[in-house]
Amino acid sequence: MAETKAMGLWAAASIGVGAMVGAGIFSIFGTAVQISGNAVYVSFIIAGLIALLNTYSYAKMGVRYPSAGGPVEFMLKGFGDGILSGGLNILLWVGYVFGLALYAKGFSYYAVTFLPAGSASVWTSFFATAIILAFTAINFRGAKTVGRSELFIVSIKVGILLLFAAAGIFYITPGNLSTSAWPTPKNLFFGAGMVFLAYQGFGLITNAAEDMKNPEKNLPRALYLSVVLVIIIYVSVSLAVIGNLSIPEVQNAQDYALAAAAKPFLGDLGFKIMAFAALFSTSSAINASLYGGANVSYLLAKDGELPEIFERKVWHRSPEGLFITSGLVILCANFLQLEGIGMLASTSLLIVYVAVNVSHLRLLKETGAKSYIIWASLLSSLTFFGVLLYYEFMHSKTTLGLLGFTVFCCFAAEWTYRKYSGRPIKERTS
Repeated sequence: MAETKAMGLWAAASIGVGAMVGAGIFSIFGTAVQISGNAVYVSFIIAGLIALLNTYSYAKMGVRYPSAGGPVEFMLKGFGDGILSGGLNILLWVGYVFGLALYAKGFSYYAVTFLPAGSASVWTSFFATAIILAFTAINFRGAKTVGRSELFIVSIKVGILLLFAAAGIFYITPGNLSTSAWPTPKNLFFGAGMVFLAYQGFGLITNAAEDMKNPEKNLPRALYLSVVLVIIIYVSVSLAVIGNLSIPEVQNAQDYALAAAAKPFLGDLGFKIMAFAALFSTSSAINASLYGGANVSYLLAKDGELPEIFERKVWHRSPEGLFITSGLVILCANFLQLEGIGMLASTSLLIVYVAVNVSHLRLLKETGAKSYIIWASLLSSLTFFGVLLYYEFMHSKTTLGLLGFTVFCCFAAEWTYRKYSGRPIKERTS
């Protein structure tokens, strides 16, 4: 059995980097700039610090309870088996659905840049649907990805982003970064709430805990390493974009801002390279989320336990889960706006982060974590959640209502399914 635990530090970290980079910097950058203006990099720093606090909690819990169930296992340990832990697991699954819809939408916006100017808008829906169907077909056939392949994919896209950032910063227009043009402080936090989704991928690393070499050391290191690397990437890329495009130019190219930012100093070729990198990155994020987190959460919701020997690609145990997940993703991608999807994904996952921290406070004696850091993580997550609710109340009550409806449906579905199936959720005993 020892030889199956072949995932090293960098391979494990690449899972988190793969999900995070595809999730944020390409999919929601333009929308974030609309909120945070030329201080968007500050919003990425704020959100990254909150993510680091949550990373500490995940690291301590992941070492103490290594399981492919990840955060679901953490909540089960703290709250026990019941409607609360079951409903939160379904909410986590739904959060992955929203996240996948965001990535598909981001993929489509960059894909249409390869079409002739003025092409019909229906192509956006076509590409968003096609990329999900493609990965659904691959997954249904039982394809497996291992840490090395994800490391290879992540290395390419991170390399492209870092080269873009280095070249872009060299050609920066200092006036574009003037602090006199910063928005109000509350907009920095609103923007941070939006881009917080860009860091959610680190949680997928805990799902791979059972497959790691020396998880006691490598799991925390992989978590911290992935978040720190992504903060550096996001801030560098943000400076490069804002330094080369004015805010009106970013807003005009909102759906493909990074590609547009490469054009001033790399020309049309740079535009195409960055658009290709976006397709590569969002595909990688879809791969990590569909094959990992969404898979785990659906299996737990349906069966109440994971297989004794868990593989990341086990949709074949419940193929209807793959089709339900993909169908919901396609509906969200085609009928919800990008900002709305981002906010729904962020708030859903923030609820889970709050729950993990509350659970951790009940388990401090077992994990040996420092209580003040867990409290800081909990309070900051609650504050972020409140900021997002306030923003949606002021800007989109429809999105706020949809969030409330989603949370209600998750717990109602858990109560109903549990009542008629008698299915409990079981902790891992090994």
